[in-house]
Amino acid sequence: MCAFISLSACGQIGVNSVEADDSVDTFDTPDGYTATITPLLHASIRIQSGGFEIEVDPVAKLGDRTTDYSAMPEADLILVTHEHFDHFDTATIKRLSTENTITVMNPRCHELSGMGQPLSNGMTLNIAEDVRVEAVPAYNVTEGRQHFHPKGRDNGYILTINGLRIYIAGDTEPIPEMEQIRDIDIAFLPCNQPYTMTVEQLVSAAKIIKPKVLYPYHFGQTDLSALPALLKDSGIDVRIRPFD
Repeated sequence: MCAFISLSACGQIGVNSVEADDSVDTFDTPDGYTATITPLLHASIRIQSGGFEIEVDPVAKLGDRTTDYSAMPEADLILVTHEHFDHFDTATIKRLSTENTITVMNPRCHELSGMGQPLSNGMTLNIAEDVRVEAVPAYNVTEGRQHFHPKGRDNGYILTINGLRIYIAGDTEPIPEMEQIRDIDIAFLPCNQPYTMTVEQLVSAAKIIKPKVLYPYHFGQTDLSALPALLKDSGIDVRIRPFD
């Protein structure tokens, strides 16, 4: 497997949900595969498609909550959004890695750990013919919150796998750059004030991005019960899954 940096445009695709339960969702991809999405812990996500194994912000333990990554396959691709402990766990990254694993992280995490492939906002990494990762901005804009996630440091990602476009926002509030994020099949948007979005901000961001399917994540104890009603006329399929 080889990877190279390039700048590329993204085309429009579709998505059909073919299976859903309380913890795992499976989707048809435009290229004739299926993609399975498994919520894990807080901001950790497992994505599988066409025999390709992806782990997003893999963290094994937060407080008394754990994920047993030793029971999962080693990863083909690992994505890390930023340096905070609930997103960046070097021991788990090492546990999931082989000599062929590609680990993509924001430049600050690369600087801190010496691990992985650094990717700055606006850059695209082609992992394979049918797997592409674009790093996009993720930051706070509200007065008094900017120090949590300063502009230019952290990443969100647009992952395209077998034609399926998945937006993983990372820790962010609604930002102007979201106006440029288009043709998203599945979006993961964070919701926990004051670090990321309020429920109202999440609704605003969702209406800007217009994904076909929305997963709120990184929500902790935030009450999301009003979210489906707030987006009921948007055409967005809201899926609240356990991230605990």
